[in-house]
Amino acid sequence: MTKKHLITCSVIVVMVIISALNIFSTTPAIPAAKHISLAPVNFLFSKPAVAEEAAFNFADEALPLNDKKVDFKLKKSIAKHRYKAVQSNVLHAKADKMFPIIEPILRAYGIPEDFKYVPLVESGLREGTSPKGARGVWQFMPGTARTYGLRVNRKVDDRLNLRKSTIAACKYIKELYQEFDSWTLAAAAYNNGSVKLERSIRKQNEDNYFRMSLNRETGSYVYKLIAMKEIITNPEKYGYKDYYSYNQLQLPEFLVAYNN
Repeated sequence: MTKKHLITCSVIVVMVIISALNIFSTTPAIPAAKHISLAPVNFLFSKPAVAEEAAFNFADEALPLNDKKVDFKLKKSIAKHRYKAVQSNVLHAKADKMFPIIEPILRAYGIPEDFKYVPLVESGLREGTSPKGARGVWQFMPGTARTYGLRVNRKVDDRLNLRKSTIAACKYIKELYQEFDSWTLAAAAYNNGSVKLERSIRKQNEDNYFRMSLNRETGSYVYKLIAMKEIITNPEKYGYKDYYSYNQLQLPEFLVAYNN
């Protein structure tokens, strides 16, 4: 009787072991993943801060958009340059006319391409001589123009020559960058003068344009450049329809190299 009982137990143990081996050697069936439908996301307003900062920059110097003051000033400047505010395509018309001349000169002097927007901000919707005497698309004062090789007299005014004035502007901007080691500060100095900007830097012990307290015109200058870059690069986004197509019809690379 005992012998039969032992045999029965042994058989049961063996069966349990075999069952266990089958369980662990079999690949478990994984249920198919359920299809999850996601509602469309408005990426314009849901971008992470890092993506936004990468999108808005001047000469690859990013804006600290996590700063509410900076974010407000940028949005305000862009709003001022929307089609509803400007009611004209003159800015795109100017870009179409000037950029093919300006861009190769900027490259030749190692100046970031974003400086091509300076003439659009400086001359704006109007052209002519400012009350202070600045003239041309780069708005050179007579003394500064002569310093950088432009003729300014009763018979000749090279400030009105786009190619010559752009070369002079590149020389000036390059000197400003060498002084401030920042393209953003170089742009601010172009507007306000290097002496005044240097004084502000020392007084405030701050050399980040976006954290400095400057006069109204200079304090909004770089924001205007970025806004101009935005509306020229993405015209439809800001309400422009019958705009010039220079940015949409770029020359092939081999033609660009040939023209330069």
